[in-house]
Amino acid sequence: MQSKEDIFLEKSGQIATIYFNRPEKRNALTHEMWKAIPGFLEDVEQDKNIKVLILRGVNEVAFAAGADISEFRTLRSNSEGARIYNEATHRAERMLAKFKKPTIAMIQGSCIGGGCELAVACDFRFSDTTGRFGITPARLGLVYSLSATKTLVDLVGPQNAKYILFSGNHLDVNRAREIGLVDFIYSPEELEQKTMEFAEQLCRNAQFTVRSMKHIISLIASGVTEDTEETMALRNGSFDTEDYQEGVRAFMEKRKPVFKYS
Repeated sequence: MQSKEDIFLEKSGQIATIYFNRPEKRNALTHEMWKAIPGFLEDVEQDKNIKVLILRGVNEVAFAAGADISEFRTLRSNSEGARIYNEATHRAERMLAKFKKPTIAMIQGSCIGGGCELAVACDFRFSDTTGRFGITPARLGLVYSLSATKTLVDLVGPQNAKYILFSGNHLDVNRAREIGLVDFIYSPEELEQKTMEFAEQLCRNAQFTVRSMKHIISLIASGVTEDTEETMALRNGSFDTEDYQEGVRAFMEKRKPVFKYS
């Protein structure tokens, strides 16, 4: 898998993949790469054929080793430049965190700084045994946004988030799994196959259910504790979908359902 683009989107069947493609720089994220991510997300969101999005490095060298620090002396040299740069990173991270379809970060090697920020914004993180994780604002003298920090706290808890952000230390994949930063660990030989198998499983499930439950879980994470008109509409509306009827028929007929919602 090679391309001249530093970041690119590929679609295969019902699965789309965003590739980070600067292996010589361990896929360090440039400002232009951050700016490209929202466009890819909009493309995948609007494509009714796509049901799952994967983020990964172009090869086994790295997922993404953070932002490209070489740009900081120019693009982030003062508060105004930093504001423009931060708007790009914030928009990419927020759009990914709020993406309606399931997302999976497939991680090999370094998953540091902005790379880890993007991985945390995904629904699932699958790593091989080489995965290494860290978020390092304390080593650079910068401050992460509240929204990205909250996503990390929701995932690993406030105490683990403090350790990650205050220390800037890197975690190996086993420690990352212990604190909930990683969902599954596989050997380098297994990772891609296992990630794709899970993505394909999600594609086979009822998409109205998957996307509705993703939205409801996000509401719970934001502090909603009781059903609202919106959540009740999702629940009640599911009974009127063709997929619900298909699910019941398939269960009664002892066969696998064929869902059509997209």
